[in-house]
Amino acid sequence: MSQGEPGIELDTSLGYMLKAASSALHSAMEAVLKPMGMTITHYSCLELLAQRPGLSNSELARGTFVTRQSMNVLLQALERQGLVVRAAQAPVGRALPTELTAAGRRQLQAASAAVRRVEQDMLANLNAADQDQMRRLLGECIDSLSAPSASAE
Repeated sequence: MSQGEPGIELDTSLGYMLKAASSALHSAMEAVLKPMGMTITHYSCLELLAQRPGLSNSELARGTFVTRQSMNVLLQALERQGLVVRAAQAPVGRALPTELTAAGRRQLQAASAAVRRVEQDMLANLNAADQDQMRRLLGECIDSLSAPSASAE
């Protein structure tokens, strides 16, 4: 962009507003999870495992938006804490399926309640129809940016 061209108007830029909302949500979630000794990635990992037991390191990394290496470090820590268990050997291939322990489910239950309160606070000024519309529109934005671009062909 040259100096003569107008920049993005941050007050109305949807991308900037989404980043600001994401940052505010991240901070609020960190604030409720930290006293529980958890990070957002830690919580997300437990939540994914509760919903889809047996996910591999790679699947968990993709689902929590971290690298496989970072997820491996987290899984080792969660295993040491007795929150997850992994098979000693992969049943098929090299992927070691991971599952929550009873302690992991208890920790997740408390964390999920705290995260739900954060989301409720975030959406407090939106009625049910607005919340549904927001989910639909955000899904459309994700789909649009995730789909291969026709111009890239």
